[in-house]
Amino acid sequence: MFEFVGIEPTTLLGLLAIVVFYVFGFLHILHALMHTRTSQGTIAWVVSLLTMPFLAIPLYWLLGRNKFSGYVRARRGNDDELRKLASDMYRRLGSYAVDLPEEDAFERAAEELGGLPFTRGNSLDLLIDGKETFARLFEEIAVAENYICVNFFIIKNDRVGGKFQRALIEKARQGVKVYFLFDEIGSHKLSSTFLGELKDAGVECQSFGANRYWWSRFQINFRNHRKIVVIDGKKAFIGGLNVGDEYLGRDKRFGDWRDTHLLMKGPAVEAVQLVFLEDWFWACDRVPELAWAGVAEEADQIAAVIPTGPADPLDSWKLLVSEAANSARKKLWIASPYFVPDEGIMTALQLAAIRGVDVRIMLPDRADHILVWLSAYTYYEQAIPYGVKIFRYQRGFLHQKVILIDDRMAAVGTANLDNRSFRLNFEITAFVSDRKFVQQVDEMLESDFEACVEVREEEFTDKPFLFRAACRAARLTAPVQ
Repeated sequence: MFEFVGIEPTTLLGLLAIVVFYVFGFLHILHALMHTRTSQGTIAWVVSLLTMPFLAIPLYWLLGRNKFSGYVRARRGNDDELRKLASDMYRRLGSYAVDLPEEDAFERAAEELGGLPFTRGNSLDLLIDGKETFARLFEEIAVAENYICVNFFIIKNDRVGGKFQRALIEKARQGVKVYFLFDEIGSHKLSSTFLGELKDAGVECQSFGANRYWWSRFQINFRNHRKIVVIDGKKAFIGGLNVGDEYLGRDKRFGDWRDTHLLMKGPAVEAVQLVFLEDWFWACDRVPELAWAGVAEEADQIAAVIPTGPADPLDSWKLLVSEAANSARKKLWIASPYFVPDEGIMTALQLAAIRGVDVRIMLPDRADHILVWLSAYTYYEQAIPYGVKIFRYQRGFLHQKVILIDDRMAAVGTANLDNRSFRLNFEITAFVSDRKFVQQVDEMLESDFEACVEVREEEFTDKPFLFRAACRAARLTAPVQ
């Protein structure tokens, strides 16, 4: 038959393959039209799938998704035990929930987006930098009696990581249950030996990522960026620090490492624990036995734990940052290692500054991810002329994720000002409206700004052409940085 039509079999197979790729490319275009969140992203995928489907189709599977399939809050209904735990926790937190005034629009938005309430009865310790954070962390691990829940984006097998491993092994051998969860991309260098030693001691280890369903293996663009440790259901740590030597300033490349963490006690710990439980359930489809009897602390500080991520129906973190800018009246200070906002965030920051709000963005002067660092320069022209002040931290590397809104709200967590935190990363942030805590954050950031240099628009516009072109090109990669 092939000889009859005059076409070689290999040529015919090649033509057939091309047709198949273009048909699949068209089907992917329809999917992109229906599901890609931004018009810019939709146009980029449509053009790519039309012109080079051979390359674009596999990339679309890896990078084109905007939802982490299978991980949705509604899944609590898929497991009776998990559903009951969540229901019971909400009922208990209700007795500590704050009756928000109608004018507290930001707090109402945060509760709606995060699904968890502002509660009284909390005690919050602001932990500044790695030395203080790890000292308290190891201190609390040492006195754990029943269980320890661990979830980190990055855990390294270095001096700090080894000490952390030994601390968990010691507690496991004492009969304390240890649940060890890590992001398989962020902790990809974690050796099987490191994990094997934990497992041999009785630590339950799970990776968060492409291990649930066969199709989830294509979801590698999503990350669990949370940093969580829960002790006996009574104490919880969250914040910017992973587990590694650089977080103590031991990396010569970065030098001193500026970060912020938070130790929580009280009803808010149950909320942190529920976030961990949901992540653990995704990883292994099991519900561990945990305590759910939070006790109010005398400090009686008000806080809400807000989880955000690509399983949310909306871009929750993006909306929270926008609402923070919209609700600020005098001051909006944001510290983040990465500044790659989309147009919506940039507009909200501009409008806040135009209204007379003191809008400040604190960034590192040094780069750990070159594309993100270059991209930040391109926003000088959109920010500085409209009153948004940008500062570069000079005393080492800045990695903290902190927001201050006027004198009424402070946030400490894991989320940055970039597309990953807006759409791709699972994050966790504590919003605190306690005046004493807010004042502590204010004083901390004041000290940090003293170690900064305010930048000028010309520091981008007067750069050589090739540098500016590199910055513009880097910005194009923002959706996957």
